[in-house]
Amino acid sequence: MQHYGESIKIIVNEKLGDGIMSAIDLYLTVDSVKGVAGEDRVVVTMNGKYLPHIEQLANNNTANTF
Repeated sequence: MQHYGESIKIIVNEKLGDGIMSAIDLYLTVDSVKGVAGEDRVVVTMNGKYLPHIEQLANNNTANTF
């Protein structure tokens, strides 16, 4: 994730809109398959809940702004 995380986030945003994939209820599986040339390949599947970005507005917000 440290290497591919930003790229995965961009793809999620392109496909689903502005939001994130939750890691709270995340299923991750790692499998191996044989490639076309017989080489070993890795399949990583992440199954997480999509959380869309929502703007939260506070009514009568009296907080001081400096």
